Amino acid sequence: MGYSNLAISINKQNLSGDIWGGFAAMLVALPSAIAFGVTIFSPLGSEFGARGALAGMLGVATLGLIASLIGKTQRLISAPCAPAAAILSALTIQMNLQGIEFSTILLLLFLIVILSSGLQVTFGVLQIGKLIRYMPFTVVSGYLSGVGLIIILSQLPKWLALPKDVKLLAGLGNPSLWQIPSVIIGLVTAVIMVLGPKISNKVPAVIQGLFAGMITYFLLAFTLLPELLTLTNNHLVIGHFTASSDGMMEMILDPWKSIGRIALPSWTQVFIPAITLAVLLSIDTLKTCVVLDALTGSRHNSNRELIGQGVGNLMATLLGGVPGAGTMGATLVNKASGGNTHYSGVFQGLWALLAVLLLTPIIAWIPIASLSALLVVIGLKMIDWKSISLLRSKDTILDFLVILTVIIIANVFSLITASGVGVALAILMFIREQIHTSTIRNKAYGNKMFSKRFRSQSERQVLESEGASTVIFELQGSLFFGTTDQLYTAIEPEIDRAKYILLDFLRVQSLDVTAGHMIERIQHLINEKNSTLVITRLQENLPSGRDLKSYIDHIGVLSNKSTKLFDDINDALEWIEDKILIESGVVIDHLSAKPLRDFEIFSGLNEAELNALEKCSLLTAYKKDQNIFKAHTAGHELMLVAMGQVKITLDFHSGKKLHLSTLGQGQFFGEMSFVDGRPHSADATAMEDTIIIGISRACFKRLSNDDPLMEASILRSIALALSDRLRHLNKELLEAKEQ
Repeated sequence: MGYSNLAISINKQNLSGDIWGGFAAMLVALPSAIAFGVTIFSPLGSEFGARGALAGMLGVATLGLIASLIGKTQRLISAPCAPAAAILSALTIQMNLQGIEFSTILLLLFLIVILSSGLQVTFGVLQIGKLIRYMPFTVVSGYLSGVGLIIILSQLPKWLALPKDVKLLAGLGNPSLWQIPSVIIGLVTAVIMVLGPKISNKVPAVIQGLFAGMITYFLLAFTLLPELLTLTNNHLVIGHFTASSDGMMEMILDPWKSIGRIALPSWTQVFIPAITLAVLLSIDTLKTCVVLDALTGSRHNSNRELIGQGVGNLMATLLGGVPGAGTMGATLVNKASGGNTHYSGVFQGLWALLAVLLLTPIIAWIPIASLSALLVVIGLKMIDWKSISLLRSKDTILDFLVILTVIIIANVFSLITASGVGVALAILMFIREQIHTSTIRNKAYGNKMFSKRFRSQSERQVLESEGASTVIFELQGSLFFGTTDQLYTAIEPEIDRAKYILLDFLRVQSLDVTAGHMIERIQHLINEKNSTLVITRLQENLPSGRDLKSYIDHIGVLSNKSTKLFDDINDALEWIEDKILIESGVVIDHLSAKPLRDFEIFSGLNEAELNALEKCSLLTAYKKDQNIFKAHTAGHELMLVAMGQVKITLDFHSGKKLHLSTLGQGQFFGEMSFVDGRPHSADATAMEDTIIIGISRACFKRLSNDDPLMEASILRSIALALSDRLRHLNKELLEAKEQ
């Protein structure tokens, strides 16, 4: 019951926040949309101004309802925006100067936006939107701060009510141009918004600030400035505008009437502006989504949002409205006012629709200074002040410079340009980081790093003496044109002295053709020295999806018969060790079975004792990959490898196997169960056709009762062999840690 009440409480809280957030966002989006609509249609004549205002309002209502329901990005507010106004107004001015008829211009604008909307939907269907997920944080931070600064700089003139022909810097330096009532109204609005959370947690700070600004406006009007009580020629408020049903219907039907009586324009007149508009609106929306994710920790669906924006713009155009995108200012106001879900966008659309029908008289009295002050406070909060701390360390200065560059370009040129430059700088920094990151994770020599195959003491002495002729390079990271020289410089000095060079590709994440040809060059140099290149663990499925093994094969590296390829580094090390032992005169006979009496463990026994042990022994043949025993099964034999190889592995619950050791001819295993009678602790598998000599524990016990000295000698040999293995393991672990 408690959980149910909590869910209801949370839903009510979300609903309340969405209603308040949608209302506040509408108050910010609607005036801007009206201005954008007027900007697009006013070049056609003053009589089109009202049509533009109505188109802007319809765009807010339609985009809020449609785009929010389909895109479902939390807190995102969609409305007519600057990129749409800039492109469409420029086209209107250009066509008007060319003497094109008004009806033809309206038809062209209609077709351009229709096609642009379809392209946005196509972007989403083709999943182009997911590319935005790879936007670097430095770009997001710079973009966020750049937008915040743009908002501040664009709203200060409105806050101060400067004349339109006065630049901001000139206006700031000349207080006589400031409209004192506007300054006071904006100041009260900003202060109340900042203190709002301390005043009340129930009413959003933005709404508190807006109401405080309106109250201040009317106090000034009733006490000191009675001229503010009229809307005529009053530049401190939004002002009077109306919307009629006849005008709305005319806007909806006009383009369709034109199609029947006007020749359709060429595709270049429509397609090029349409794709430009689609790209800019998509980028504007997705950038807002990225900033919103950074501020809230949420995660938007870029492709679904593009589809939502496309359908929203399509419906807005069909209903006579202005197209738009996810807008930063209204979205941030929505968030600051309590908007929690995508339904806040729907409520914004409903409020806008209600405003179109009923609230134009009230909206007309909202002070422009209040809206500007709200946006200035929001802009200050958007700036990533924490990024200044990146200056404290020389390791992060370049990251700060990327952020600063994005901010500067965003304010001097455009947000789109800033994003492109920021991504380019981030890519260059990534390449720089990769170039300065070592591609050699570890470098070892064959007299320090061994395979997991147990060797006799004499064999290990040979490997420790001659193993330095083997060089093992564990590669890592991205092998591309930027790191090729670094890798070649690390390997080249070893070519003159090494007999075997092993390249392990396990941790390689990517490889380009430049690095591939560098490996081919190394291969040729190694062959000229009569040495051998050994390649291990070529991944068939890199994170990029590339098959590294096939890629290197296509380059021609694997076609060289002198180059050896192994799937496992342990197999490669075993092969190299066998080669070194054979070249050093050590006889390795894998073809004939080793008799029991030739095992080193029994070297201290006399002929009678050996004969007795042979009577207890049993030869068993195993095929390749056949299990000799499994972990947790009963064990009662000491097992001797007479021929072949045995792999000892440990199974994990996850299904992975850990290769503990490889035992060859002359080695023994199963000694733990042989001594204590407990089940086996690991798995044993024949790596090739193998013959095992087994000595049962029960038979050995009977012999021990008659000959205690033999028991002591064999157990001592087992203990010494285990001690030798443990010391060898400790030495390998120490060497690995030092590397």
